[in-house]
Amino acid sequence: MASYAFTVNGVLRSVESRDPDQPLLYVLRNALGLTGPKYGCGLGQCGACAVIVAGTATRSCQLPVSAAQGLAITTIEGLGTPDSPHPVQAAFILEQAAQCGYCTNGMVMTSAALVARNPIPTIQQIKEALSGNLCRCGSHDRVIGAVLRATGRPRT
Repeated sequence: MASYAFTVNGVLRSVESRDPDQPLLYVLRNALGLTGPKYGCGLGQCGACAVIVAGTATRSCQLPVSAAQGLAITTIEGLGTPDSPHPVQAAFILEQAAQCGYCTNGMVMTSAALVARNPIPTIQQIKEALSGNLCRCGSHDRVIGAVLRATGRPRT
């Protein structure tokens, strides 16, 4: 059994795992009780498990716990609070950008990482950033509207 330490939502956390290749997603959900990241495909293709690692939206189902050693990780639980949501979270609520909600974690985390590095993305840049996030309900137009709202721009 090996111990791995990383910062999650601003708090240094240490976990033990028998398997250095255990996906970070399992550690976040099962060991740390952070259930915002969802298990979707397990192949890094849907985005439901996205977390922010070093400013980049990262598929936690594909990141081994051993590779997370020493990293700063933000989950949706650490992005904002009910009283003070992150601008992207607030915009998602105002735009009603979630339907079933399963993809919402990945959409929000990917959008938050995008606007952190590019405060005024074009619609094309938003679409490119979100291209790896799947939504079976078809809420992509509302998600794009939410990202635009979060950056202070109206829908066009």
